[in-house]
Amino acid sequence: MNAKASILVVDDEEVVRRSYARILDGMDCDAQAAADGEQALQAMERRPFDVILLDLRMPGAQGLDVLKAIKQRWPASEVVIITGYPTVESAKEALQLGACNYLAKPAAPDEVMDAARGAMRRKKWALRAEAAPVH
Repeated sequence: MNAKASILVVDDEEVVRRSYARILDGMDCDAQAAADGEQALQAMERRPFDVILLDLRMPGAQGLDVLKAIKQRWPASEVVIITGYPTVESAKEALQLGACNYLAKPAAPDEVMDAARGAMRRKKWALRAEAAPVH
């Protein structure tokens, strides 16, 4: 995570993807979008992203399945769930599967930016911890 953090926005609604991309433009990051879970995993294969903003309900692979696949194959990537169908159960499961945050739609721009920044901070700290010498 040298210069710009890379963020992947995964949502089946184009208006949501565009809205998040606009919000993220104000941050120093490289934001890209995927319309569903399959596209997200293909994008991760090409280049693992630092942070993924992931919707839960999409056509095809559901968000929790995509989260599980991302955390298994790219454990250093941080995932923020943003869903229009929040439940205590899905929040618990998402956090147990390794999500670093869980937001309900509609999420305010400040909430999205704060969640993305928090995920980027968490990733930077994890990288520092990995690089630190063991005493």
